[in-house]
Amino acid sequence: MNPCPCGHYTDPKKGCRCHPNQIAKYMGRISGPLLDRIDIHIEIPAIKYKELTETQDAEPSCAIKDRVEKARAIQRERFSAKNIGGSATICGGKEDRIFYNAQMNTRLIKKHCILEDKAKELLKMAMNELGLSARAYDKILKVARTIADLAASELIQAEHISEAIQYRSLDR
Repeated sequence: MNPCPCGHYTDPKKGCRCHPNQIAKYMGRISGPLLDRIDIHIEIPAIKYKELTETQDAEPSCAIKDRVEKARAIQRERFSAKNIGGSATICGGKEDRIFYNAQMNTRLIKKHCILEDKAKELLKMAMNELGLSARAYDKILKVARTIADLAASELIQAEHISEAIQYRSLDR
């Protein structure tokens, strides 16, 4: 979605024409409980021409693919039947299998989202300062667990929590 009705609220080059009340009303069209159900929401600024035409190579897709495949392998192992005690749960009369972090329930979050001390303090501060909901707390932990998996880290560290909090830009 746009950051405001005219779409220029966060644009450093174009001035926003919207009144603060218009912006608040526009943002208020999406309810907090709905935003809580979205794992990642970030602001993406307009891309400058120079960035579009750069010839410098970015990280190759195959390197990103390898990192993602390793993280998915970590998650497959984490949620394998031998590690989770039969990783199926009964929900609504059907059997659901857990395959990745986003599917974790509260019990699994507590088991697999172990934070180092600095990460605990950072998350506590974010919860208090930003007034995040319990659902947002769970989403941050799940995303941070995935970020830690991409970094091949067993513990969730402060930088993983920090990055996950950044992906909750609409909660602020």
